[in-house]
Amino acid sequence: MKTTLGDDCFALPAGVSWTPVDTALARLREGLNCVTQTETVVATDALGRVLARPVVAARSNPPTANSAIDGYAFAWASIRKGDEASLPLEPGRSAAGHPFQGIVPEGHALRILTGAEMPHGTDTVVLQEDCTASVGRVHFRVPKAKGANSRGLGEDALAGDVVFPAGRRLRVGDLARLASVGVAEVDVRHHLRVAVLSTGDELIPDGEARHNGIYDANRPMLLSLIREFGHTPVDLGMYPDDASLIRAALDRGAEEADAILTTGGASAGDEDHISAMLGAEGQISTWRIAVKPGRPLALGLWKGVPVFGLPGNPVAAFVCSLIFARPALGQLAGLDWAEPRGFTVPAAFEKTKKPGRREYLRARLDDNGNVEVFHSEGSGLIGGLSWSDGLVELPDEAAVVSPGTPVRYLPYSAFGLRL
Repeated sequence: MKTTLGDDCFALPAGVSWTPVDTALARLREGLNCVTQTETVVATDALGRVLARPVVAARSNPPTANSAIDGYAFAWASIRKGDEASLPLEPGRSAAGHPFQGIVPEGHALRILTGAEMPHGTDTVVLQEDCTASVGRVHFRVPKAKGANSRGLGEDALAGDVVFPAGRRLRVGDLARLASVGVAEVDVRHHLRVAVLSTGDELIPDGEARHNGIYDANRPMLLSLIREFGHTPVDLGMYPDDASLIRAALDRGAEEADAILTTGGASAGDEDHISAMLGAEGQISTWRIAVKPGRPLALGLWKGVPVFGLPGNPVAAFVCSLIFARPALGQLAGLDWAEPRGFTVPAAFEKTKKPGRREYLRARLDDNGNVEVFHSEGSGLIGGLSWSDGLVELPDEAAVVSPGTPVRYLPYSAFGLRL
């Protein structure tokens, strides 16, 4: 059974017209909740899955104190503190998987190998290279502190510790950590299914030779973005501005997906059927966001399924997908709210920006670590997407940028995209 959202999830406060980017993001964060169901999977098959519940360590790691090196184990308290020491050797040794079965008497040392359990009666290990072994004795330079070269029980995690919270997408290193604390199964969320629909009489099928139309660049771009975000794409296809066809596509999307992304038809024109149908038969809220490129963003519900009406221009659709759709879809999928991590670099361009809107410029780093921007800000120039490696984010306020000015750079990898 699909979890639905409240009818007011996209509502803005009364009187709001132009919405700052931060306000829009905060409203999405407050209004959306996870809609995916849970299942239990084998931990080794959980790469990329979103945890539905916190993971608790089944046992400590390490499960016992052990040696970090090859050397000799002894009790720190049993030696006189100084530069050199000489202790009698206890017969036997402790090796990984083959612990010493006895107790090392006070004032004695025992041969120990890397990863081996620390024998009873010892707490410190001296490096093999710092020792000289003779018949029945070992001479060594004294380590600097008690516990040197040993790993304590539970140093990495103690049994019962929460090693991962709910809402985390599991990475390669996480699977190693799960194994190390004895977790064989995890509760995860089903993959979020995100449908993509393109509309417009001007769109023509791929490969068709016509001069009075355009090829649909948005749909393949958005389907690929959804995969990069870690969700499951559902291709609803491309339709002309026909209300009955669009209604059928939305119905299919509500049946097969957990969220729907559309491009085209989301404004207030005569042929903007998506906005009209959402207003008449669902719920819709048109957000005029103070952002460039982008600005209009139609958000609504169709049969309880959230619909994100993105701008039709490909660059604007791309930027709005990264800035708004990515964190919103992540929250629907059960992820923690995701904010991209950018960094400050010197500009290699000039720009004077008026106050009022946040701007995102297609950009890339040059060989000197400065950031350059695409030659045009036109939101229909798709070549700038493949030219760029990230975005420069300019603030809502007025700004004057010249070469050397510090600016915020958001690499596409900060949004989970592969370069």
